[in-house]
Amino acid sequence: MKTIKAGQQAPMFDLPTQSGERLRLDTLLAQGPVVLFFYPAASSGGCTKEACHFRDLGPDFEAVGAQRVGISVDDVAAQRGFADSHSLGYPLLSDTDGEIAAAYGVKRKYVSPVKRATFVIGSDGTIQDVITSELNFTAHAEKALATLRPAS
Repeated sequence: MKTIKAGQQAPMFDLPTQSGERLRLDTLLAQGPVVLFFYPAASSGGCTKEACHFRDLGPDFEAVGAQRVGISVDDVAAQRGFADSHSLGYPLLSDTDGEIAAAYGVKRKYVSPVKRATFVIGSDGTIQDVITSELNFTAHAEKALATLRPAS
């Protein structure tokens, strides 16, 4: 399965957050752009570094009016533990069956459950950018911000 590309419509989702509440993409988009980042496993070393970088750049994302949302195949309890232990301050979605990962083209059979990928989604639901890097854990947030910032 191929990863969806910039210019395509983002697949909709309705998934539980780390607090167990349901969150829908269309609800998020009503508030502005969404940066949706898929990560392989809550609390693993690389995923922690990536998630904390998204946390640390929170004011930058707020400045461009974008919301950060993490997503993995971990269950709600694992997501809650991950978010709480690192004071992430943004929603983590639980996609336990991998259905949304498959819709975005990032579900895997081997190595890890999902590819590390970030989708910058405009308010109209169109994918503006796709960032993929398995090993550069800070590139995702940095490149997403670059996409969202007005050209100078």
